[in-house]
Amino acid sequence: MVAVIRTENPDDIINISHALYHGGVQFIEITMTIPGALPAIEKAVKALAHDDIYIGVGTVLDTETTRLAIIAGVDFVVSPVCRPEMITMCKRYDVAVMPGAMTPTEVLTAWEAGADVVKIFPGGVGGSQFFKDLKGPFPYIDIMPTGSVNRETAPKFISAGACAVGVGGELAGKSLIAEKKYATITKNARDFIEIVKNSRNA
Repeated sequence: MVAVIRTENPDDIINISHALYHGGVQFIEITMTIPGALPAIEKAVKALAHDDIYIGVGTVLDTETTRLAIIAGVDFVVSPVCRPEMITMCKRYDVAVMPGAMTPTEVLTAWEAGADVVKIFPGGVGGSQFFKDLKGPFPYIDIMPTGSVNRETAPKFISAGACAVGVGGELAGKSLIAEKKYATITKNARDFIEIVKNSRNA
């Protein structure tokens, strides 16, 4: 599972990350929509270096941002779109990349360009049936939904062939972050990890 952090205050990121990690989440995506995202990412990478946490950057739209994020120390790069040049940049620096796609052509284009995982976005448009349909011609392509992933849809996506799920507000929503309810964020993370594990073993 990839936890997606969106917040108006970059100072929240480290506490949120710790809360998610304590719930069993290891992959944390910090979006570029956060004010001062790059300095915040660099700070988080340094602060969490001793933990078994992989920090990524999300909502990346161009190669310049990709390179700056890699310099900041991210372990992976996520985008809502497929830009082959961004994939090339990540491969050059041996950083995992998850470009976005929606159509079968985009999925194949992203994979052939070197994507480690293809992010299906927005995941709620086609739902789990769309994932099942995609895995028909592309059984060898790792795909992951982001958007509209919740306790009800997560197991359906996993059962339909998703290699992972990207979860945002259902884990660490704006109100939980604003009220600093980190224990609740940890519980949400633990719940989702259990959902994913149970779906895998079903």
